[in-house]
Amino acid sequence: QVQLVESGGGLVQAGGSLRLSCAASGSILNIVRWGWFRQPPGKQRELVGTVTSGRDTNYADSVKGRFTISRENAKNTLYLQMDSLKPEDTAVYYCNALVLRQGNAIFNYWGQGTQVSVSS
Repeated sequence: QVQLVESGGGLVQAGGSLRLSCAASGSILNIVRWGWFRQPPGKQRELVGTVTSGRDTNYADSVKGRFTISRENAKNTLYLQMDSLKPEDTAVYYCNALVLRQGNAIFNYWGQGTQVSVSS
């Protein structure tokens, strides 16, 4: 089994910064793709951004230029640096990983979510 544990959420004023982390543990051969998603209050879950094993990144238009995704392969850890935060960034942020496990099977895992609240 694989577990994803997020940390780093909290309350911040508009214009401030936060850094989220997501640590993966368990039976992992490789994390093919990491992703951050978020679910604002009363809305559906949406993509924030992804990073592949080749470190190619992709971001939602709403966060481009403000958020940066990075990964530390040796620690199986994903980061989300969030700068210039806006009240509309308020959401529960979820970590996602596509994990290659023994037998060449790829599984999809989610973290439990961490709350980010941005005050105006």
